[in-house]
Amino acid sequence: MNRILYIIIIFFIFSGCEEVEKSEKSTWSIIQEEIIVSSCLNCHASESTITKQSGLDLSNNEAYSEMVGVTPKNIAAKNDGLVIISNEGGMKGLSKSFLWEKVNAYDREHYLSDHPEYGQMMPPGENFLSDGQLQFVRSWIEAGAPESGTVVDEKLLLDSNRYSPPEFSPLKPPEKGIQLHIKPFEVQSNFEREFFQYTDLNIEGDIYANRIEIEMRPGSHHFILYSFDENINNSNIPEFDIKRDLRFEDGSMNIRTLRTMQDHEFFTGTQWPRMDYKLPSGVAFKLNSKFGIDQNSHYVNRSDSIMIGEVFTNIHTIEESEVVKVANMLNWSNQQILLPPQKVTTLNKTFIADTPISIGQLFSHAHEKMTEFVVKIKGGERNGELVYWTDDWKHPPIINYDPPIKLNSGEGLELITTYDNPSNKFVTFGFLSTDEMMILFGWYFK
Repeated sequence: MNRILYIIIIFFIFSGCEEVEKSEKSTWSIIQEEIIVSSCLNCHASESTITKQSGLDLSNNEAYSEMVGVTPKNIAAKNDGLVIISNEGGMKGLSKSFLWEKVNAYDREHYLSDHPEYGQMMPPGENFLSDGQLQFVRSWIEAGAPESGTVVDEKLLLDSNRYSPPEFSPLKPPEKGIQLHIKPFEVQSNFEREFFQYTDLNIEGDIYANRIEIEMRPGSHHFILYSFDENINNSNIPEFDIKRDLRFEDGSMNIRTLRTMQDHEFFTGTQWPRMDYKLPSGVAFKLNSKFGIDQNSHYVNRSDSIMIGEVFTNIHTIEESEVVKVANMLNWSNQQILLPPQKVTTLNKTFIADTPISIGQLFSHAHEKMTEFVVKIKGGERNGELVYWTDDWKHPPIINYDPPIKLNSGEGLELITTYDNPSNKFVTFGFLSTDEMMILFGWYFK
């Protein structure tokens, strides 16, 4: 009897072990659940523009066959002999994997300097994968990127440390172009300082820029470069090299500064501490020699000590003979914002093009109560198509479109933005980070 009982126990022990082995998740399935779903699906959803542009749909069960051994649509990566994910294994497989180039935050300076044509790093903005996620993906690729089986220790994912961009350092002046510099300035404690500084470009004729670099000290909320409307009254053009604060030290608004803002023409800007953006070949921004550049810096200091801000900008120029298309600036803003206290509110605003345009870039701007910023095409054959998404108000992604988003006359973009107002006060449009905004920036050509 005891022998029979012993055999039964042994049978269940081994059966149980076999069940554990059968139910153990593969490394690939963990990547799908722990990394792709949380960090990639926001952009690579079915029918989204990013999916159509990249050819990479990660919203179904075919993600493995969509990536492993597949040639990327990015022409530069394709010409460099990369595949989205290589299954050759080892360092060779890693070096041939376009995905690894896109997510390896620790090689970011190399990526931005040597491969700007590869597009932005992923996930967009500074939403870097954790060190554990990076090591898990790397080890899987080095193991040959198998679809089944366990080849990486899942404990790696416990490492939640993330890459931090390097400290601020001055930009080297461009070989051809203009460097702007807002010298170090103070931001008082528990204060948001926003000011404008009009700078003479010292140019005799119009110039064309096809690359913009921006480098800022930590603490910046945004940095924007403006020109002025052609019809501005000359008496309203500000003096050069004078800081025009938007708020006095007591927090009250400076009306004189507000007046100069009414004639602004958006040129470029970012919420990233550093940006290096190059336009497609033959496309350039035009800078009117009639005006200088109004530099707009906004720093948020929520500490009890003084913060130091500083900004460098490089405007790289090309000859007019190299320009095929002039990029126009897109600046669509909804200022009709009223957010009730302790409620979640979603606002919609549609902007329609009155002539056919091709949009090459989009990025959002909102403040701390924004939880989701969605942009969809309105009208035409692509009506309802998702073309932009973010839940990051501090460092929203800058999305470039190749091919551009083509809108016919009468078609446009719908902005759908959700805010969570936990305060006991109504929140309206305003310039403080505690106020709100709903702006879509970008560029297009006709």
